Amino acid sequence: MPIHGDGGHAAVIKDFVPPSIEGWIIAIGDNATRQRVSRQYKDFAIAIHPKAVVSPTAIIGEGTVVMAGAVVQARAVIGKHVILNSGCSVDHDCIIEDFAHIAPGAHICGAVRVGEGALVGVGSCAVPGSQVTPWSVVPGGSVIK
Repeated sequence: MPIHGDGGHAAVIKDFVPPSIEGWIIAIGDNATRQRVSRQYKDFAIAIHPKAVVSPTAIIGEGTVVMAGAVVQARAVIGKHVILNSGCSVDHDCIIEDFAHIAPGAHICGAVRVGEGALVGVGSCAVPGSQVTPWSVVPGGSVIK
């Protein structure tokens, strides 16, 4: 199975990614480490849990993982090697840049931009049109305005 990683995040991904998947998944939760490791490989897969909901008009970048219960709405653009974790939502017209992580239960309203490598913590929410700075950490339960 072409999955790089052996921690808890990797265990969850291995539960739903078929062994026959073509391309690598970097199953590392830390955004900077995931970016560094991604430089070692070519040919990345996209892993979408069967219980995730992804709009047919959304764009999902290579190496990205969409976990169970995640929702990606119309015209959202999800970058490369992003983690959309369990039960999060990314609404219409959002841009989630490469190597970002939207944690479990976080909700990103319409037209929000989450910068490269940013972590939006557990249960956080971003109001429509807000921005998250690249490589920043939004603490769990925060409201991004």
